[in-house]
Amino acid sequence: MPKTRISRDTWLFWILALLVIGAGIGLRDPWPADEPRFALAAKQMVESGNWLFPHRGVELYSDKPPMLMWLEAAGFELLRNWRVAFLLPSLLAALGTLWCVVDLGKRLWTRQVGLYAGFALLFALQFTYQAKKAQIDPLVTFWITLANYGLLRCFLLPRDDGRFDWRMWTLGWFAAGLGTITKGVGVLALLMLLPAFAAAWRGWRGVRVPLRDWRVLLGPLAFVVAAAVWLAPMLSVALGSHEPAYHAYVDDILFHQTAGRYAKSWDHPHPPWYHLGVMLTMWLPPLLALPWALPAWRRRLRRHDPRYLLPLAWWVMVVVFFSIPHGKRDVYIMPALPMACLALAPLLPGIVRKRGAQWIARACVAALLLATAGGGLAILFGHPSFEARFAAERGFEAGADAIGWLLLAMAAWAAGSVLWFRRRPIATLLSALTGLWLLYGLVAYPLLNPSSSARGLMTQVGQRIGPDTPLGLVAWKEQNLLMADRPAKTWGFVMPPHQQLAAAMPWLRADPARRVLILEAAMGPCVDPARAQFAGVANRRRWWLIDAGSLRPDCTPPPLQGWRGPDFD
Repeated sequence: MPKTRISRDTWLFWILALLVIGAGIGLRDPWPADEPRFALAAKQMVESGNWLFPHRGVELYSDKPPMLMWLEAAGFELLRNWRVAFLLPSLLAALGTLWCVVDLGKRLWTRQVGLYAGFALLFALQFTYQAKKAQIDPLVTFWITLANYGLLRCFLLPRDDGRFDWRMWTLGWFAAGLGTITKGVGVLALLMLLPAFAAAWRGWRGVRVPLRDWRVLLGPLAFVVAAAVWLAPMLSVALGSHEPAYHAYVDDILFHQTAGRYAKSWDHPHPPWYHLGVMLTMWLPPLLALPWALPAWRRRLRRHDPRYLLPLAWWVMVVVFFSIPHGKRDVYIMPALPMACLALAPLLPGIVRKRGAQWIARACVAALLLATAGGGLAILFGHPSFEARFAAERGFEAGADAIGWLLLAMAAWAAGSVLWFRRRPIATLLSALTGLWLLYGLVAYPLLNPSSSARGLMTQVGQRIGPDTPLGLVAWKEQNLLMADRPAKTWGFVMPPHQQLAAAMPWLRADPARRVLILEAAMGPCVDPARAQFAGVANRRRWWLIDAGSLRPDCTPPPLQGWRGPDFD
């Protein structure tokens, strides 16, 4: 391809990446399930000055290491805007992941291949969807991909003088260490060592591995240094403390939430083949190229091309690793998606010219157009009870009509893409997906935010009770405390709701002006609904305001039957 076209396509790619991933930042608050949890911990870090141990209310939060929370808090310290700061780490991580894939494709093959790898990853449904969320997965995907980047460069791309690239070796291990203290599975990046050493042992050309050089120790040392960024000060403070909560924190986060969670997973049960279904649905459209890619990969592996062996073998190992435990989630295998796109990229220039691939692209656009148009028309012109029920269940203040018009706008964009690009079905598909993500960020975010984030509920609560009324929370979710317009009293988060209510009752009776926001399902027999005030609906949950007069005298809250625990979504 001419250099001018490559340069133009490079600029187009990065502009599209920034628009697709960044559209909507600043237009919404954190949404459940995980975003409010991490944003609340980051906010409490800023307010308390304790950045070493994340808190959720008055309790230590030990489910995840604090790396994402650190970055969100740092973003707020820099920008002073939580709506931007909580999504900034995911945006930067996604752009960093794209850069690693594009640069690897350019170095291993050509600049055109690098761009194909970037486009394949950018428009893979799972990558884009997760990149627009403030969860740990985009960040750990970046660290793992950066580790893969360093290891692939040192194994496959010697320095200009022909020597092994020890800087990339060290970078790979260091990034894996940072990935590990972001989420324990970051260590999986080091599985890349296995196919590299196997290929070198079998005499594959183009693979360089360190065997008898003392500098090989730089890698493990870099991993330990990276992990010690968090582990060293955390362990020093926790083990030197006499507080049992800190010792429980260490035990939970280092053992129960890592090895224990993998060996005895306790949630999201799925069969061993679950991740195959995830890849065949959430990794579209790039994985639609598999019918042509599979035989091409087989031919290249028979020619002993390590540029395909290493990313493909690592992809397989990651999927197998996460298929073993009983509990599985679709995001677990997302770190393998960049390497899958990298292995696909050299084949895509030929695949997209095939008539079958072009018909598949047209079918995808048609499916997107029909789904959005059909959904929009059903909402706008379907049975009125459906629209009313939809708005009521979601607590959707703008009404369902707004969602209907949004879906029709997505359909119109897809139809416009068909007319504009006409005989270029791949460009039509990318344009239609671009419109979907832009409208999702720029229009859906502000429409859904009041009900999805608890912003609307907590604003109504603040207005109803007045600015000076003390507020407590029972059976609360993180978004309630995060969105409260005043410091709210809580009695723990993991504590069962009947115990929270039992602790809140003396607090309410001590001052008749005090109010408690309580989940309807947690009210139990000790709260008289006739004396409570309905506060509103948020996240499909009904909330009530109670005071001392709402409590039945001489009543002890009993345990609630069928309660699913504090982390229900």
